[in-house]
Amino acid sequence: MSKTILVVDDEPVQRRLLEAALSKSGYEPVCASSGEEALEILQAENSILAVILDLVMPGMGGMEVLEKLDGNPGHPPVIVQTAQGGIDVVVNAMRLGAFDFVVKPFTPDKLIRTVERAVRFKGVATTRAPRQVRTSSGNAFKDMVSRSRVMEPVLAVMRKAAGSNIPVLIEGESGVGKEMVARAVHEASPRAGRKLVTVNCGALPENLVESLLFGHEKGAFTGASEKHVGKFEEANGGTLFLDEIGELPLELQVKLLRAIQEGEVDPIGARRPVKVDVRLISATNRNLMQLVSEGAFREDLYYRLSVFPVTLPPLRERREDIEPLIYHFVKKIGREQGRNHVTAIRPEVLAALTSHDWPGNIRELENAIFRAMILCEGEELTLAEFPQIEAQLPGFRLPDQEVDRAAAGGGVAAIGMKISADAPGLATPDDLDLQIGGLPEPAAPPATWERRSGLPVSARGDMHRPTVSPTSNYGMISLIGSDGQSRQITELEADAIRFALEIYKGRMSEVARRLGIGRSTLYRKLRELGIETTDG
Repeated sequence: MSKTILVVDDEPVQRRLLEAALSKSGYEPVCASSGEEALEILQAENSILAVILDLVMPGMGGMEVLEKLDGNPGHPPVIVQTAQGGIDVVVNAMRLGAFDFVVKPFTPDKLIRTVERAVRFKGVATTRAPRQVRTSSGNAFKDMVSRSRVMEPVLAVMRKAAGSNIPVLIEGESGVGKEMVARAVHEASPRAGRKLVTVNCGALPENLVESLLFGHEKGAFTGASEKHVGKFEEANGGTLFLDEIGELPLELQVKLLRAIQEGEVDPIGARRPVKVDVRLISATNRNLMQLVSEGAFREDLYYRLSVFPVTLPPLRERREDIEPLIYHFVKKIGREQGRNHVTAIRPEVLAALTSHDWPGNIRELENAIFRAMILCEGEELTLAEFPQIEAQLPGFRLPDQEVDRAAAGGGVAAIGMKISADAPGLATPDDLDLQIGGLPEPAAPPATWERRSGLPVSARGDMHRPTVSPTSNYGMISLIGSDGQSRQITELEADAIRFALEIYKGRMSEVARRLGIGRSTLYRKLRELGIETTDG
């Protein structure tokens, strides 16, 4: 029986190390130096048992390879390689179907154990729960996980809106679940059997927005080599969900208004308008009335969109929803990602997560649970899987990190890091009802805590400071700012440099080496970012 493993890495030295480790364990490595070459091999060879994929490569990177493979349910399990600190990248990779990951540098033993697990459970990464397509409106809102009284009137209004054909405007902060509500409204509507087309207006290139929304004819402009059907026509007979509607350019707001009023669109270069029958749902995290007063949003369009307005409250205003959401995500991610060995959640985890403010709301909570599930090697989730939360708790101390750099026998260099497993714990109730109502009371934080801006505070009122500075935050850099929006690259870069300066006590050579940049580049970054320090 063939034991072929495909190694995809642009670095010749790393390829040789991986080849040596695999060959010594009885596998037959086949190598590719690029993503394009890897896809060609996978298409021509059906005996490959697993793929070891580097995420950072010139040309087609690892993420793009995963995207290409994601549409093919028969592809072998993929193990991704990542550098230390690249957990957020790993989370995205596993969302695209990666089976597991190894952190560079990793030992041959760690690699082989991961490969054996992938081969043993070949295909697990692509065994995802199929998205359900409902043909009736009866169960559409049952997937809305909530027991909050604040959400009861919101969901009641949404149920009423679903039965009509009028436009709905969903307002709320980033990550509160606007798209989930839009999907529930669509699936509870008479159009449930037709398409729901989602458009993120904030992510569309300005020069292509009109073409993407309304379509164009062949030859309508330079580069229009064929006809393109716009999103309005694509959603014909169904529902069009326009997310971040406040980002739509003013000149296109006129065409959108016409599409709503007249039920027709004007593709670029078309001789006559095209009739469309679309139910419109819009969403925004901005104050549209303020944009109207500033002249950045048309008033007539606002009133057309907001016939049925609803505001989703942020997670910090409905904390009783956090615990059921945690259980929901643990079960969902465990099922979809093959992480069913996680069957417990420590009480202090529930207390800490419930006390956290979650500026990124449900999306941030889900990402935190996803990352914790991927990192957890034991049967229970502990605070160790939530370092960004644990660093804010009273009495927190940075733990000693033990890294196994020992090389395996046979002259193969050390290429790995060991991660220890945790102890067993409290089982999650199997019969937990995750629907609206009927849920157990949430676990209360310890009696000595108060909630003050989401941070645990002792009853005496003394803030327990962590033993590391706030900039280090246990080595975790938040991608989301206090306003719930994505932080700028320069801010993240400055945080990373400050953290390295602190950890390596200002030793510039070591800081530069650890950050993967030259000393001259480091000094230039310090000047550009306004970071003051002295050479150690």
